Amino acid sequence: MLAARYDTSGADQGRVRVEDVPVPEPGPGEVLVRVEVSGVNPTDWKTRTTGGLTAGDFDVIVPNQDGAGELEAVGPGVDHARVGELVWLYECQWRRAEGSAAQFIVLPEHQAVPLPESATLDQGAGLGIPAMTAHRALFADGAIDGDAVLVHGGAGAVGHAAIQLAVRRGARVATTVSSPEKARLASEAGAELVVNYREEDVVEAVRAWAPDGVDRIVEVAISANLATDGAVLAPYGTIATYGAPDGPLPPSRDLIAKNARIDFVLVYTMPDEAKRDAVVEITEALAEGRLRPLPFRRFPLEETQAAHEAVEGGLVGKVLIDVPQPPA
Repeated sequence: MLAARYDTSGADQGRVRVEDVPVPEPGPGEVLVRVEVSGVNPTDWKTRTTGGLTAGDFDVIVPNQDGAGELEAVGPGVDHARVGELVWLYECQWRRAEGSAAQFIVLPEHQAVPLPESATLDQGAGLGIPAMTAHRALFADGAIDGDAVLVHGGAGAVGHAAIQLAVRRGARVATTVSSPEKARLASEAGAELVVNYREEDVVEAVRAWAPDGVDRIVEVAISANLATDGAVLAPYGTIATYGAPDGPLPPSRDLIAKNARIDFVLVYTMPDEAKRDAVVEITEALAEGRLRPLPFRRFPLEETQAAHEAVEGGLVGKVLIDVPQPPA
């Protein structure tokens, strides 16, 4: 099979190449998936360029955590009736050397989730890491029905999913963006208030929209936004940040006075129960047509490194890699 791969050390460290490698075989509790589309996330380029949490001690890595395709074979203990299912994949390269940028991948059965009939493989490949992160950021404390929620970065992959999942559960959502194009995407996702932080006063706009404060904030840049968050958060509210701070966070009188909480969210180390809950809700929302994708930008497998660089450069939308299909 063909797979995009890179070395984690040496002269060619991080340089992606496409190679012909053996097709893996599923073991007990595992499935073999023929990947048709691989999704690219910030984690993927960061692992390739700087190492980090998902790099492990592997000498060679096939990148990318998310993807979608057809379940081709099953290992012992897995129902053979699953063969032929279209599935979406998540955490493909977590604690493994083989991610989704390959023609085939072996995964634990539960990481190959049946794709609703109404959904496309492109949609499936864009779910995983961002949608599961959004779910945890929204629901770690329980229901949000009737809450006022502020989502920073509403046109990013996590923010866009968070808006839709929150609206589906009955929350009112405000969001911040940095351009008219991003404002349109956030508004179409269901945000009630969209604030361009480059042109408007976020605190003033959000306070006018939610005079009693927002109950929950989904945060992508906590270091930059801490003062704003403290000014608009309601008493006993929560900031759920999936973006790591640039350094130590200074004490905030606003947050202390409000008995606020700051929750840190990292999808890979979420509790297993939280992952299961996220997978169920994401799949249901997808089946209902309540989880619309961002615009897609496509790359062929041989341009996997360029796809990573597009995400690193802040491209608006979701970057997908088309995996060439093996001969029948």
